[in-house]
Amino acid sequence: MLKLRRGVVVGEDPLTVEIDGEARPAWADQGLVGEVREGDEVVVNTEALDLGLGSGGFDVVHVNLTRGLEGGGVAGAHVMKLNYTSLQHPVEAVEAADEDLESSVSSEMPVLVIPLHGHLAPAAWAAAQIAPELKVGYVQTAGGALPGSMSSDVAMLRERGLLCDHVTAAPTYGGEREALSVAGGLDAGTGFGWGAAIAGPGPGIVGSESRYGHGGMAALDTAHAALALGLQTLLSPRFSTADQRPRHRGLSHHTQTVLELLLVGVDVPVPSAPEEFRNALRPFLGGLHHTSVHPADLDGYAASGLPARVMGRGLDDDPLFFAAALAAGAALGAAAPG
Repeated sequence: MLKLRRGVVVGEDPLTVEIDGEARPAWADQGLVGEVREGDEVVVNTEALDLGLGSGGFDVVHVNLTRGLEGGGVAGAHVMKLNYTSLQHPVEAVEAADEDLESSVSSEMPVLVIPLHGHLAPAAWAAAQIAPELKVGYVQTAGGALPGSMSSDVAMLRERGLLCDHVTAAPTYGGEREALSVAGGLDAGTGFGWGAAIAGPGPGIVGSESRYGHGGMAALDTAHAALALGLQTLLSPRFSTADQRPRHRGLSHHTQTVLELLLVGVDVPVPSAPEEFRNALRPFLGGLHHTSVHPADLDGYAASGLPARVMGRGLDDDPLFFAAALAAGAALGAAAPG
């Protein structure tokens, strides 16, 4: 059963809910549950915070009993997201506009598949340094947070013009546009004028410390979708020198597994230095994948004011993590048609 508890909102910024005398951090997807104000009585899901999860360690508002029972729905819509759950809601899917049911995707649009949300901002910034006029769209996939509104990185990148669009592909929801599949979102991208796409999970990532049971596996499905559409597909590798978990130190086992399971070759961009990038990747290329070398301007990104912390580590703590994302973004910018 869901672990639901009644509480009262005692703070709005940041959102704080008091339950049995304890003030607890919370988050509300206002696109689903409506506006939340101080004094409102709410029902929250307390499971993540009670478990002490590092990712998603806060209560989530399930319903606002004070002002959240007046939703009007969407007349005429017939496609649902979060379908067959208590949070199901109708959306206007981008695929529905494709009346002739034929793919309109341009084979010239490159796609960068990222392993986790922390790669999005550095990759988008680096692409813009190589191709300042390039319009880059973001397709949010499974693997991390499902609500499209949760990412402050996306909001900042949209504000700065480093992303031109935000499509949430099922099971994710709540972006500027909704797609029922990753392939549908990418296919629609060229119709929106995208010159390139970045596709990957929202904030946080699911993990079970096993070979296949983690959110990084979404990159496998995303890459296959892009490849099946005939798109040039780049895979941003997850590297770290500072992660305390051996399975993520050096080349993460998330990237290793995806490279081993891919059925078609992809380009894996790497920074010009250090050599340990190529050495770590070499056993997993299998004669199928190839690497390409691209700049990773760590100093420039540090001065950009964009997010430069991931899982509690800053750019100075784990430069390898950010260098991988920056090189991948530079590769995306270079791959886009001029």
